[in-house]
Amino acid sequence: MDFGLVLQTDPPGAATVGLMRRAERNGFRYGWTFDSPVLWQEPYVIHSRILAETDRLTVGPMVTNPGTRSWEVTASTFATLNEMYGNRTVCGIGRGDSAMRVAGRPPTTLARLGEAMRTIRELAEGRETVVDGTALRLPWVAGGRLPVWMAAYGPKALALAGREADGFILQLADPLLTAWMVRAVREAAAGAGRDPAEVSVCVAAPAYVCEDTPEALAHAREQCRWFGGMVGNHVADLVARYGEHSGAVPEELTSYIKERDGYDYAHHGRAGNPDTAFVPDGIVDRFCLLGPVSAQLVRLRELAELGVDQFALYAMHDAKEATVDAYGASVVPELS
Repeated sequence: MDFGLVLQTDPPGAATVGLMRRAERNGFRYGWTFDSPVLWQEPYVIHSRILAETDRLTVGPMVTNPGTRSWEVTASTFATLNEMYGNRTVCGIGRGDSAMRVAGRPPTTLARLGEAMRTIRELAEGRETVVDGTALRLPWVAGGRLPVWMAAYGPKALALAGREADGFILQLADPLLTAWMVRAVREAAAGAGRDPAEVSVCVAAPAYVCEDTPEALAHAREQCRWFGGMVGNHVADLVARYGEHSGAVPEELTSYIKERDGYDYAHHGRAGNPDTAFVPDGIVDRFCLLGPVSAQLVRLRELAELGVDQFALYAMHDAKEATVDAYGASVVPELS
């Protein structure tokens, strides 16, 4: 299993770069950042610094979207980073949540997302493709490679990931839901004539290493409760599309948002987010990895058995350095 670190690009940018260097020293192979240009600093500027100050880390957004930036700009950005630093980028992409909604736009359609994934990959790898009716190619690209990994939850999105994406990003660490979603992606890949094993699987969720005491676990839950609210934004879209009891999506994913009452992106992805009080402790425990290393290893081994290739650790809490160091000392050596 590979390991990644996921950060917001809060100022100062140098702090993000420093944490990514720390992650690489601790054996992490991927460095991910949010891409929401109104809420945080421009990620690709920071990605360039991360790549310059690390040797092996693969860097990318978790996740960008097809609506905030034109596709040829996104492709050119990745291709430039790859030319400078040796094909060490990955394009995480989805329909768009905070980046789109904060700017007053709805998330893009899956059809548009599928077209964007193909276009960005083709251009970044130096091939000609058609963008809005015009044939384009980046003539300076030589030997570029850009894996495109898609974030998804619902049946149609999972099917698109299986048909089109190089990797699948699942933003929660619940084994039951992971099994259901990985199976859906693999079935779609096989149906499209692909080898399902060629689709990488990345589970991304907060991890908080602490003692196994009621007080420590309660504090860890409060530091990570924001994640249930973030996932809840996507779940609310699924409930609106499919209904809570349709059977299209497991109720283990949808039932917890019954008490959800709006969402203010000013607190997005932050500990203490007041809009996530509706998230019950049980969801925090299921979606995140909390507690001592020994307990987290049990969950990670279970995820690996389900076909998870990478665990990407969200570190938006008050123990970033300690958790990265704990993983470097006791988790990465066990599972890499």
